[in-house]
Amino acid sequence: MASVRSHENVEMMTYSEVVEVSGYVGNFKVKIRRKPRYVDADKCTGCGVCQGKCPMKAPNDYDVGMGQRKAIYTPFPQAVPNVPVIDKERCTYFLKGKCRACEKFCEAKAINFEQKEKIEEVEVGTIIVTTGFDQFDPSSMALYGYGRYDNVYTGLQFERMSNASGPTSGKILLKDGTEPKSVAILHCIGSRDKNYHEYCSRVCCMYSLKFSHLLRDKIPDCEIYQMYIDLRCFGKGYEEFYNRLQNEEVHFVRGRPGEVTNVAETPEEKGKLIVVCEDTLIGFQRRIPVDMVVLSTAIEPRADAGETARMFSVSRSADGFFLEKHPKLDPIATTTDGVFIAGCCQGPKDIPDTVAQASAAAARVLSMISRGSVEIEAATAVVDERICAGCKLCIPLCAYKAISFDESKKVSVINEALCKGCGTCAAACPSGAITSKQFTNEEILAQIKGVLI
Repeated sequence: MASVRSHENVEMMTYSEVVEVSGYVGNFKVKIRRKPRYVDADKCTGCGVCQGKCPMKAPNDYDVGMGQRKAIYTPFPQAVPNVPVIDKERCTYFLKGKCRACEKFCEAKAINFEQKEKIEEVEVGTIIVTTGFDQFDPSSMALYGYGRYDNVYTGLQFERMSNASGPTSGKILLKDGTEPKSVAILHCIGSRDKNYHEYCSRVCCMYSLKFSHLLRDKIPDCEIYQMYIDLRCFGKGYEEFYNRLQNEEVHFVRGRPGEVTNVAETPEEKGKLIVVCEDTLIGFQRRIPVDMVVLSTAIEPRADAGETARMFSVSRSADGFFLEKHPKLDPIATTTDGVFIAGCCQGPKDIPDTVAQASAAAARVLSMISRGSVEIEAATAVVDERICAGCKLCIPLCAYKAISFDESKKVSVINEALCKGCGTCAAACPSGAITSKQFTNEEILAQIKGVLI
């Protein structure tokens, strides 16, 4: 990210959001809302003094609610640019009109409470959509106790806990500040489940195995349980990593857990979380008492995926992810020319696949830019202006927004760069003014005649 930002031909619009997209391939117009940071990025040195002096605190979204941050904060470590942002909803100055401690102690004079929101319009030739994914919220699955019992965490929360920059500085701790002596990692929470998401999230098996390795490294005598349906270690070196964990004395229990409870039935279960499951390899129901439960939750589409799809004229598949033009022959393009997708917005995938798809999308974009021209579909619709009645019936029927109305001529006009030749407008035109190139009635009859003769 730092090397991209330093490139002379690249402009990074951080802390911004797209609000409107119009146009077509080679001629997109994108309106971008640039939110005020209340910090001058050109003056800020990233020293962090302002954050140290700020008295206000708020939940840290980057630590998934487990830690706290200041009202002026850097969104995440290694952020590019390394410039803090003031949370207007938490800042004492914006709430009560006083404080401004960050401004007083900033030697670079970078704090600017007068910054305003701006709307900018840029012209671009192509667009790559890489909006990522959301993590499944397991609180809807009450049987696993997330949000009800202490020490039940999601995979992302455990990842932040075990990270050196996380809320516990890399230490794996229970709510009472002690280290767990036993941990159960539950696979496929929200994935491969007809009640939630039927698809496999692909990454859960491997990050669950990674958690076992981290636990064994940080707490050598910890009892670790992996509870799975079946392990899908399909990547390069993944099966070898699975075998390595077996040698590290990680317990693998094949079977989807039925419940996590704190109701003890024996003395050794008292004060523990009990994972109730069926071990399908031995055909026996087990109650496993542990100190901590980690839920390997599903990857799911972003909450605003529907709005984003409408904005960029991208279709979505039944599972909610953005739909590619062809799953095998063109997995990065969409049905809208000039709009490409990459990463988990298209479907669950791990880091190597995401990098490969992003590289492919970048290569396609550079190829289009270097050519300077774009090939369009030959079989597009065309309007015969002599007989067009100007009824505008075709305009709302076009799924690709390729039809507009010429007020001076009082006829419909088709943009061939947007038209996909689906034929909907031609079939609906009451005056027969719209026809499809290569598919006029005379041409079709001639083809039929040629076949029969």
